[in-house]
Amino acid sequence: MNTELPFAGLWAIILGGSSGFGFATAEKLASKGMNLAVLFREPSGPAKKATEALAEIAAENNVEILSYNLNVLDNSSRISFIDEFGIPDRLGKVKLLMHSVARGNLKPLVEPKGETGQHSLLTVEDIQMTSYAMGNSLLDWTRDILNAGLFHQDSRIIGLTSEGADKYWDAYAAVSIAKASLQSLTTYMAVEFAPYGLRTNLIQAGITNTAALQRIPGSDKLVEIAETRNPLQRMTVPGDVANVIYLLCTDEAAWINGALLHVDGGEHCR
Repeated sequence: MNTELPFAGLWAIILGGSSGFGFATAEKLASKGMNLAVLFREPSGPAKKATEALAEIAAENNVEILSYNLNVLDNSSRISFIDEFGIPDRLGKVKLLMHSVARGNLKPLVEPKGETGQHSLLTVEDIQMTSYAMGNSLLDWTRDILNAGLFHQDSRIIGLTSEGADKYWDAYAAVSIAKASLQSLTTYMAVEFAPYGLRTNLIQAGITNTAALQRIPGSDKLVEIAETRNPLQRMTVPGDVANVIYLLCTDEAAWINGALLHVDGGEHCR
């Protein structure tokens, strides 16, 4: 094995890779020789920019990167992608499935006292959509890729959660519910998919100033708190998470399964 390119010939499928954690992971894994299928849902302008940036990464690292602008939450889109991607040369080659989908409803449960008709309130339908998008869709993707015979004999399934799954953040209830569900799902997937060679883990990143974070009401306060709270005296950046995902893909990490890994420089300790 080329120790500089340990993943040559293998593939990662990244759900939500146009920016943030997904894009940083694509950069890191490409530098280690891994080919990538990067899926995202963006308007034409940002999609073009992401596709061009990924093409540059592919050329710089002499790897193959396939970009797909599609709705990863749509059953027919998922099936079509797997049919198109699953050519014989890629069977048994998918080393990583990364779930980095950031699509959810950010609404309060109830009107703040003294205010009337000024807020759109969270509905059960909002919760159901967010839970599937940011949590349970991982199960559909994992099962379909497994059934297509695409996973490597020693593969990784990695999801992302946040501190907002356990603590109150303004208007974050639907996402918090989704992430809590994803944490339980990770436990069960770690057990039931293990006989197929899949290790399933969840990363809780520190507060990171991504586009997804900026959509959360009061995110500027979260950023301010993170900058002073972190023991290493800086915020988490997407590259920190990408580095850990790379480590989890190595042979040495094969015994990590069903874990919730804090990738935050110790931020969660305070």
